[in-house]
Amino acid sequence: MTKPWFLYMIECVDGSIYTGITVDVDARYAAHCQGTGARYTRSHPPLRLLGHETHPDRSSASKAEYRIKQLSAAEKQRYAATLQAG
Repeated sequence: MTKPWFLYMIECVDGSIYTGITVDVDARYAAHCQGTGARYTRSHPPLRLLGHETHPDRSSASKAEYRIKQLSAAEKQRYAATLQAG
């Protein structure tokens, strides 16, 4: 049985929203906070984890990530409100 993948969303200190995927949300968020997560969060430090959602595999998580990254900032905020709390 494969491990589930998670789509997660982070609010950055400048108000922007970062979206990513991982198999371990807590470890990935900690990496972002330490400045080792992603280039974007090194220049836009995380403020808080908005939440996450579970996907059965990497492919479906990646597709969801792509779909969300196409949304406007307001649409991302609304979507983040539907996620499971981080």
